[in-house]
Amino acid sequence: QTSINGNVDLGDSAASWSAKDHKSSTNSPSNPTQGLKRPRNDTGNKVTVVLGAQWGDEGKGKVVDLLATQSDLVCRCQGGNNAGHTVVVEGTEYDFHLLPSGIINPKSICVIGNGVVIHLPGLFEEAEKNEKKGKSSLKGWEKRLIVSDRAHLVFDFHQVVDGIQETQRQATEGKIIGTTKKGIGPTYTSKASRIGLRVCDLLGDFKEFSTKFKNLVAQYQSMYSSLTVDTDTQLKKLKEYGERLRPMVRDGVYYMYEALHGPPKKILVEGANAALLDIDFGTYPFVTSSNCTVGGACTGLGIPPLNIGEVYGVSKAYTTRVGIGAFPTEQLNATGELLQTRGHEVGVTTGRKRRCGWLDLVILRYAHMINGFTAIALTKLDILDVLDEIKVGVAYKINGKRIPHFPANMELLHKVEVEYETFPGWKSDTSAARKWNDLPQKAQNYIRFVENHIGVPIKWVGVGKSRECMIQMF
Repeated sequence: QTSINGNVDLGDSAASWSAKDHKSSTNSPSNPTQGLKRPRNDTGNKVTVVLGAQWGDEGKGKVVDLLATQSDLVCRCQGGNNAGHTVVVEGTEYDFHLLPSGIINPKSICVIGNGVVIHLPGLFEEAEKNEKKGKSSLKGWEKRLIVSDRAHLVFDFHQVVDGIQETQRQATEGKIIGTTKKGIGPTYTSKASRIGLRVCDLLGDFKEFSTKFKNLVAQYQSMYSSLTVDTDTQLKKLKEYGERLRPMVRDGVYYMYEALHGPPKKILVEGANAALLDIDFGTYPFVTSSNCTVGGACTGLGIPPLNIGEVYGVSKAYTTRVGIGAFPTEQLNATGELLQTRGHEVGVTTGRKRRCGWLDLVILRYAHMINGFTAIALTKLDILDVLDEIKVGVAYKINGKRIPHFPANMELLHKVEVEYETFPGWKSDTSAARKWNDLPQKAQNYIRFVENHIGVPIKWVGVGKSRECMIQMF
C-alpha cells in the first residue's frame, strides 16, 4: 500500500492499478461503477482566505497577523511586491510586500505560491529591512519560508519596462494606469506569452537558464529600443540569489497537498490587492495583473475548491484607492482631505496619497457576489470619530434609475450617481474600545447597517493600528 503522511491511503486507488485490472468494454458489468476502485473521500484540511473587498489598502495585513497567531501555515497566492501590508506588533511597524504577513509569527511556516511573481532582490531586501527593526520576530525567517518552484520571476528589466509603458501611455493616450512600476504587469505578460522564467528554471541547468534569459531580454529590447540590460551582470546576481533561495524551494503542489491531507493544520491564505483590482472583475484597465479574488487562492497555490473554508473580506469603514480609475464615492473636498490626513492614507508600496471617499456598499456587495464572504473585517472605524455626519453609498443610478449591477464599462461608471444614506456621527474617541459594548450606540448603528445591507456578518471591527485594536464580535 502507498500512503502520504500516513493519512491518505492510496492502496485502493489508481496507485495500485495494473494492466490486469483492465476490463474490455464487451465484458463490462451492467452497473458501470461495479468493481471500480476509488480513493477514500477525504477532502483534507480547510483553508481560511483573507481578501481585500475594495481597491486594496484595507488592512489585510493586520487581519492576517491576527489570524496567523493561531495558524500553522500562512500563504501568499498572487501578486508580487506591488502589494503592501503593514503590521504593528508591540509598537514596531513592519512593512511586507512579498513575504506573507504571517512571517512575524515564529511558529508559522509561510508559503509563496506559484501564482506570485517574485523579484528576488526585493524579497531579500524586504526580509533584511524588517529583520533589522530590533525585534526577534523575524529571526530565522529563511527557515520558515517555502517558495514554490513554479513561481515566475520578476527581473529588473521588467521593472524598467513597466516605467517605459507608463511613459508611452501618457504620450499616446494622455493618461496612465498608475502602476507601482514594480514590473508586475510585464512579468505576468511574459507568463501569459509563455516566455517567462520560473524559480525551477533558475535552479535547474544555469546554462539553459542563461540562454532563455538572454532571449527574453532580446524580445523586450525588440519592443522597447531604449531598454538596455547588462545581461552578464544580471545573470551573475541571479545565480547568487538562486543559491540563496535554493534551500527554501519546494514543489508547491506537492507541498500544499501534503499540508491539506496530513495531520490537522490551520492554513491561512493572504490575498494581495483586492476585488476591484482583479484582472477579470476589477475596474479594468485600472487593475492589477492577477486574480485577487477567491479563485486566485486555488490557482495560485494548487488548492482544490473543496478545501476552501472561511472567506473573510476586509473593508475600511470608508473607501480609498491609489492610482487612476473611477471612484464613485470619492470626496474631492474637505471630507476627503480629513479622511486622508486622519487615516494617514499613503500607499505602503508607492508612497502616493490615497484618494478617499465614503463607504461604497455597491462595491462591497459586488465583491461578495464574486467571493462569497463568510464574514467581514471592518477596519479604521476610529478615523470617522470626528465627523458630524457620515454617508454611505447604497446604490448607483443612471439617468435617475437604480441599476442592480456594478458596471463593467468605465465610462458608464464615471457617470453613475450615488444614492447615499446619512448617519449622525458619534463624535467620540473609539480607539480605546476593545469590546462591542465599548462602542458608542451611533457607531454600533453604523456597523449594523453595513452588515445588514451587504448580508454578511461583521466579525471584526478595527479601531487602531495594533493587534489589540481589533474588536472581535463572535
